[in-house]
Amino acid sequence: MERAVEPSSFGDIATAYAEDVVAGKIVACKWHRLACQRHLKDLDRSRNGAMPYVWNPELKDSKGKPYHPAERICKFAELMPHIKGDWAAKGQLIKLERWQIFILASIFGWVHKDSGKRRFRVADVIVPRKNAKSTLAAVIGLYMLAVDGEFGAEVYSGATSEKQAMEVFKPALLMTRSTPRYRQSYGVTANASNLSVAENNSKFEPVIGKPGDGASPSCAIVDEYHEHKTSELFDTMKTGMMARKQALLLVITTAGADISGPCYLHQVELQKILEGVIENDQRFGIIFTVDEDDDWTTEAALIKANPNFGVSIERDVILGDLRDAIADPRKQNIFKTKHLNIWVAAASPWLNLFNLQKAGDSSITLETQPWDGSVIGLDLASKQDIASVVVLCWADEEEKRDYTAISRNYVPEAALEKPENAHYQAWVNSGHLIATPGNMISLSQIEEDVVEITRQISVREVAKDPWGGHQMGANLEEEGITVVDIPQQVRYLSDPMKEIAALVDSGRFHHDGNPAYVWMLSNVEVKEDRNENVFPRKARASNKIDAAIATIVAMNRALAADGPQEKSFWETS
Repeated sequence: MERAVEPSSFGDIATAYAEDVVAGKIVACKWHRLACQRHLKDLDRSRNGAMPYVWNPELKDSKGKPYHPAERICKFAELMPHIKGDWAAKGQLIKLERWQIFILASIFGWVHKDSGKRRFRVADVIVPRKNAKSTLAAVIGLYMLAVDGEFGAEVYSGATSEKQAMEVFKPALLMTRSTPRYRQSYGVTANASNLSVAENNSKFEPVIGKPGDGASPSCAIVDEYHEHKTSELFDTMKTGMMARKQALLLVITTAGADISGPCYLHQVELQKILEGVIENDQRFGIIFTVDEDDDWTTEAALIKANPNFGVSIERDVILGDLRDAIADPRKQNIFKTKHLNIWVAAASPWLNLFNLQKAGDSSITLETQPWDGSVIGLDLASKQDIASVVVLCWADEEEKRDYTAISRNYVPEAALEKPENAHYQAWVNSGHLIATPGNMISLSQIEEDVVEITRQISVREVAKDPWGGHQMGANLEEEGITVVDIPQQVRYLSDPMKEIAALVDSGRFHHDGNPAYVWMLSNVEVKEDRNENVFPRKARASNKIDAAIATIVAMNRALAADGPQEKSFWETS
């Protein structure tokens, strides 16, 4: 495809692309647009001396030859061949699209004004499938192996399986074998399992899990990070890079279906950087997806999320996949994650994840406002994993009622030691999950916390699952607190679940932004029975839903509470 604009240099193309995105000439989601705005803002900051980095200056290589970093990486990319499909059959070289130029030029073109070393040490490219992200990563790996000037370069393509690790390494290997000038100019040897440069002991190889002890990556490529259950590979790569002056940790991934994993948290942090909430001048990132209000069933949504629409993505093919997804609900979430880059936490989700996240506000506390009423919901069924306390408060305004959930979630310390519970440890460290001593949940601590809550605000009732906390219920009754058991049956849970879902979508349900709480609510799956009733379910044992159950039983009692609004949302909207 011909580039729409052909300024004098790749650096100019990158900046012109950013300007077109910000001006609305190129359709883009919020995060794509913010990445481009950041580039333009940083250009102004750099010109005004407000930051220690400069854009695409003239540098000198180890032989004293001048070059511009954004130009060199992009020119290198366009000397590499396509390795599959019709373009490869015709022997064509890569022709970068403008969005790819923006990414490459940004990662390599920003350097420290004094040292000339690269600004960005971490770079995230979060883009749907079939947008040639593996090809882009392979080009970066080959450049970092031989052209970057790093003595003893160590380039790793890391993933959770051999097949995935080869998704980046194999294209790099095939490009090397198909480019004699690259091999000859830099002394690169192409072996079956690695690429090497004998003259300076450099190597490029796939890694499953994490590199061995003593590894010092100069470039680490983490492929499909959404498939990683823990951040072990990412963390090991990052700590191993400490001795390198301009190492690069590249994350390339699509969205996934596990928001408790490291990738989702990594993306959330990137979003805060793009919004300016977190300052991090050494991390680059761009996210191609749709916006919250976009209709996912349209071609316009596909164009917004897929920058290579009509290039590596065949229009008729993806529109065919879209039609299949619209017709078959079982295919919809896979389509959304792979082709629209939308995080979807459950196969048949109870709640809209976008709206649930939007409802969070970390400034919310029990003392945020004088509530018109409140109930507490408990789920104490689990003794060796998570137990939850949810305070469901409401404020009445005219004939409408807004609800706010404030959660406290508990886990025994012994559960934190399990490798599959790495996300628990992160939430404990951030204060979003409370660890209790031993290998069993401390019901006495939960009981004390519930009593303390009732002293802070007026609580109408405490609702709980009858399967757990019998003695606690009796103890709370002795404290003068009304305790109600809510059977785990459809007729007690269906209406509260429908009410919560409708409130979330209408913006009348709020929560305190606890990521553990959001995760548990997002794990709930529903399927209507013949009477259109729903019941909370989960796909697997590891998908905890304790906070969701606590919220649902609390809503059961909230709907029964006296007050200005005795009718449900369904009767008043």
